[in-house]
Amino acid sequence: MKILVCISNVPDTTTKVKFVENDTKLDTNGVQWVINPWDELSLTRALELKDDAGNSVNNVTVAHVGPATSEPTIRKALAIGADEAIRVNADQGDAYYVASQLAEVLRANQFDIVLCGIESSDYNGSSVGSMVAELLGLPSVSAISNLQIEGEKVRITREIDGGKEMLEVATPFVGIVQKGIAKEPRIAAMRGIMQARTKKIAVVEPAAVDSLTQVVKFDKPAPKAACKFVDADKAADLIALLQAETKLI
Repeated sequence: MKILVCISNVPDTTTKVKFVENDTKLDTNGVQWVINPWDELSLTRALELKDDAGNSVNNVTVAHVGPATSEPTIRKALAIGADEAIRVNADQGDAYYVASQLAEVLRANQFDIVLCGIESSDYNGSSVGSMVAELLGLPSVSAISNLQIEGEKVRITREIDGGKEMLEVATPFVGIVQKGIAKEPRIAAMRGIMQARTKKIAVVEPAAVDSLTQVVKFDKPAPKAACKFVDADKAADLIALLQAETKLI
């Protein structure tokens, strides 16, 4: 059984976001790039399944849509334990463009399970995984918090309002995972880092697909107002501020 994990290359959450070219592009100078946290948890769970001798998972591959500058992030995925990597040699477009490129990878390579993070920590679109499934005509399961393989059966737990839902899914399918799929992301060991240097990243050219949306401009949130301090013995002043400015009471 083969698992494909789709990974995004995103800025570290501590990055101070700046824009260039009249606020139409992210300023990438000084940005530290990492694997999207939800994708990293997906990869961790895939590797846990592979390490379990009780199931038939024998290969974990990662796929990414991005330019050559994203390869350090792909190398990190290989260092964590992925067996192979595929990079679609294209600048990331919108979610539809990325999903279409990943769908082409899946048409050319057979995988039993495809895992995507529920969203990316940069755009938070929550749409690529579902689009991949729709483009390929595959069943998809969203909000997965647990995934187990028992023989040829895949058992899934997903979060729903007010509880959990237990499912049994036939392969192939697309799984859209959220936090809880793994306790902590796997950390690369020195041996894995050394092995990753020699693992090949298969580079494929992008399919002729147009993005359906374009960025016109990025607007930063308005600066936070200065803090107002109220003397402890002036509760009435505090209540008036909460009523007039924050509308909390």
